[in-house]
Amino acid sequence: MPHRDDSLRPATPRLPAAARGRPPLGDFTLSPRVLLITGLAVAVGGAATLTALALLRLIALITNLVFYQRADTDMVAPGLHHHSVLLVLGAPIAGGLIVGLMARYGSEKIRGHGMPEAIEAILVGGSRVQPRVAVLKPVSAAVSIGTGGPFGAEGPIIMTGGAVGSILAQGLRLSADERKTLLVAGAAAGMAATFNSPLAAILLAVELLLFEWRPRSLVPVTAAVCVAAIARGPLLGTSALFPVHTGDVHLAAGTQALCLVSGATGGLLAVAATWLVYRAEDGFARLPVHWMWWPAIGGAIIGLGGLVEPRALGVGYDVIRQLLTGRATLSLIAGILVVKTLIWSLSLGSGTSGGVLAPVFMIGGALGALEGHVLPSVFPGFWAMMGLAAVVGGVMRSPLTGVVFTLELTHAWSVLLPLVIAATSAYAVSALLLKRSVLTEKIARRGLHLTREYSTDPLETFFARDVMDDGAVVLDAAGAVDAARLGDQSLFPVTDGGRLAGVATRRALGDGRTPGDVMTADPVVVRDDDTLRHVASVFAAHGVTRAPVVDHADPERVLGVIALRDLLKARLFDLTEEHHRERHLGPRSRRFAHSR
Repeated sequence: MPHRDDSLRPATPRLPAAARGRPPLGDFTLSPRVLLITGLAVAVGGAATLTALALLRLIALITNLVFYQRADTDMVAPGLHHHSVLLVLGAPIAGGLIVGLMARYGSEKIRGHGMPEAIEAILVGGSRVQPRVAVLKPVSAAVSIGTGGPFGAEGPIIMTGGAVGSILAQGLRLSADERKTLLVAGAAAGMAATFNSPLAAILLAVELLLFEWRPRSLVPVTAAVCVAAIARGPLLGTSALFPVHTGDVHLAAGTQALCLVSGATGGLLAVAATWLVYRAEDGFARLPVHWMWWPAIGGAIIGLGGLVEPRALGVGYDVIRQLLTGRATLSLIAGILVVKTLIWSLSLGSGTSGGVLAPVFMIGGALGALEGHVLPSVFPGFWAMMGLAAVVGGVMRSPLTGVVFTLELTHAWSVLLPLVIAATSAYAVSALLLKRSVLTEKIARRGLHLTREYSTDPLETFFARDVMDDGAVVLDAAGAVDAARLGDQSLFPVTDGGRLAGVATRRALGDGRTPGDVMTADPVVVRDDDTLRHVASVFAAHGVTRAPVVDHADPERVLGVIALRDLLKARLFDLTEEHHRERHLGPRSRRFAHSR
């Protein structure tokens, strides 16, 4: 069990006095403030696009300087021609050492691949990102990748774009949820600008970062992503990053069934890679040296792998393009599949700076390309696409994102169904064999709990009238109190002429005075058609555990009393629906019908 660091837990906020004096918004998720946040998100989207472009150019510059000894900002990969052994070994070590120094003396938040750090900022940091992280994270990632690190730029872009949104939000008077929206808007916009994949960026935001699907956040995030996608055009172009020509493809049922095989193997590879990442992290934690030196040790692993397969170094967009167009040789496919998986998994565990998506694209593409040598031929790159979507779905536990990413990267829209089969089957294998994903495992190791499973809240499907005590004792303000009638009830609505006047507690009634003398006027009430979620919000906002339930049409007419424990009835119903099994059709039901 991971040690729980309670210092990561945010203190329970005290609701402002103004908010405590009125009911919370409850179920209302869209308000005029969404227009304000959307306007800010548009600005964040533009800034994140420029940030993503700057990071890509910085990675290219460092790669050119280190491996080709020239000052150029065009994207290029290591290994395009022969490099000296000293350079292949020494560059990643030097890059890891620089990253370790930046993390120790700059900010430890730059360690890792970016997404868990963004998630942690949202979960426990009030969506606040330090301004220096916005500078140190992209620089450290550019150094790591530019010196041969087998990572992607998307994780650092997510963290950096998120930092842009968070910093803007911190300069304004906004709530934590509004800061979260702008943080995610910046992160998703950076993703869209990098890969020209607006829909995948939105899905990534929903599946990984927002932890909700509500208009108040989806509208601003989508606005930021659209701005980024539009702004990318004149800066980086609008064509697919890895175009695949499918021709007039017609898939037989047998071929589509084989996508299950591709998905299952992709899920197994995702499980193995995730397991390697965290076994490596455990191994580094046992080393008798300060964590500052770990990225340099990880750099040595990268260098050794680069001697075996130089094309495994760097971001590797050119290799992904070869895999997805069927132009990769068998030796390159095998080298990438083995070497890239090992050096990415092991070096990522060292805590260096770099993303996971591009390496996962390459590893998944290599797996699919290898399978394409034994599976039926469809068109060049078909099975590489299946492998890419499968490994993304398994590693990230985001099958929809995996499908849409693959489609937007390749523009091969006609293979939607086989991609769904591959990504979903990989997701099923990963969820079956591994408790947490590569993202949520790191969160769990920091003493936090994060669920990636979303369902309808049972508190949303029940109303106060469904669970209230409609037989509760109601007292008359001027009447005498009969102790025998009170039972075990602890809060009593008090009426005057049949109309609600206040509430009285059992303790207050004990001194012999009338209910009207001891009652609290203007009590907190809930309506009979309020959802239990709204009731829970009212209780939290006002610090109460019980309240009278009144008629929506006649707010002074008492219908009953609802207590905090009544809210558990909805949860109990949900548990019954999940675990209670019974047969409604079958031999026994037919015999019953015949007997009647």
